[in-house]
Amino acid sequence: MVEGLRRVVVTGLGAVTPIGNDVSEYWEGLRSGRNGVAGITLFDSSRHACRFAAEVKNFNPTGQLEPKEVKRWDRFCQFGVVAAKEAITHAGLVIDSSNAQRIGVAIGSGVGGLLMMETQAHVLADRGPDRVSPFCVPMMIPNMATGLVAIALGAKGPSSAVATACAAGSNAIGDAFRLIQLGLADAMVCGGAESAITPLGVAGFASAKALSFRNDDPATASRPFDLNRDGFVIGEGAGVLVLESLDHAQRRGATVLAEIMGYGTTCDAHHITAPSPGGVGGAQAMRLALADARLPAESVDYVNAHGTSTQANDSNETAAIKAALGEHAWQTPVSSTKSMTGHLLGGSGGIEAVAAVLAIGHNLIPPTINYSTPDPACDLDVVPNTAREHPVNVVLSNSFGFGGHNVCLAFRRMI
Repeated sequence: MVEGLRRVVVTGLGAVTPIGNDVSEYWEGLRSGRNGVAGITLFDSSRHACRFAAEVKNFNPTGQLEPKEVKRWDRFCQFGVVAAKEAITHAGLVIDSSNAQRIGVAIGSGVGGLLMMETQAHVLADRGPDRVSPFCVPMMIPNMATGLVAIALGAKGPSSAVATACAAGSNAIGDAFRLIQLGLADAMVCGGAESAITPLGVAGFASAKALSFRNDDPATASRPFDLNRDGFVIGEGAGVLVLESLDHAQRRGATVLAEIMGYGTTCDAHHITAPSPGGVGGAQAMRLALADARLPAESVDYVNAHGTSTQANDSNETAAIKAALGEHAWQTPVSSTKSMTGHLLGGSGGIEAVAAVLAIGHNLIPPTINYSTPDPACDLDVVPNTAREHPVNVVLSNSFGFGGHNVCLAFRRMI
């Protein structure tokens, strides 16, 4: 953190996830090791090679969104707005004409409104161009979650949408952090939202051999760092944080949940889907986050890993953590909450940042569930199967995406 930059704190959290539709339910799911993976219900997956996912269950936006909004908005936008409303309520932040220009929004998404795109492609093919919905383009573009959150909250400050694949949510949080540090905004509503459990989304990832194919036992399919992992489980949802400058939060008497200290972002420049060998890019992102935070590697109490449950990611991330933390890596708990939530793609960084802040608040590390067979290539302490009470003052949250995008966020208990 450069001298003279403003300190930035977290004052609100919101979440819609496969293991809970608000922050309280989500945390209870993480604490108890709840499994969010089951057979797909959102469409008929009988012809698909992968027939399970981590869906958001019992999501009913009625009461939070108008009926016409539910009808017109893609599912990822609904998730984003609902999570943002929870976060802003949690923060107790009122947006009005006195501050709207100084409060912004940044919500990342890897693919945007995929369901709207698929649905309207069928309309085009079956019924002709004149029958395509006028909401097709607005609802499929990835920036629309940001736009709709800003409209819903009346936030007129800096507004952006990041589309760095599975790193998008964390990039959005990091970019929001920078805007506040530099004095370009007083507060930002930021995170990630995704809903890609669609026929095309599942088929595409399956064809790329990125998904698990444990159709006979989907409950154990997401098994990060386990020797027998065979791919990730696609998930959906949204995670949103309210960030503020410390002085802004103090002036209004807000409760500070944690301080965001550092942001590191790099690119592997190596391959369209595979990480760089040895996790070189991920390690550098972690080093940059720690340098930005002016924190030594020895201060890290927990790493919320990207931990997708693919062979390449988990072994390379293990190598990255070792490279970034050195000898301290062996004393650092590392867990993957994707073992419970599946992989939310661009939404993952959002819900995992929420988990990082909650781990600090509760001095509790969520487990890596479904862990049964150690992998010599993933030999760190992965907090297997059961949550662990542990002093947590500094957390690193990792997100890596197709295209070689790497992000690390550093959070610290407020001191």
